[in-house]
Amino acid sequence: MKQAILGFHKDDFDDWVAELACGHFQHVRHDPPWQNRPWVEKLETRNEMLGYLLNCKKCKAGAPPDERV
Repeated sequence: MKQAILGFHKDDFDDWVAELACGHFQHVRHDPPWQNRPWVEKLETRNEMLGYLLNCKKCKAGAPPDERV
């Protein structure tokens, strides 16, 4: 299920996490060659991704919204 990115935060391991409109969180790591997301490294390019739709596997699984710890 596609959900819009509303914001970002870093997790305890200093990895970027997208905050989705559905209330779920999803990692958006830049870890070439497996994950190529250089846009997460700069505030300006992260801001350009606000509203972008990501596929939320947690919605498909019926998971409750995530909570920040």
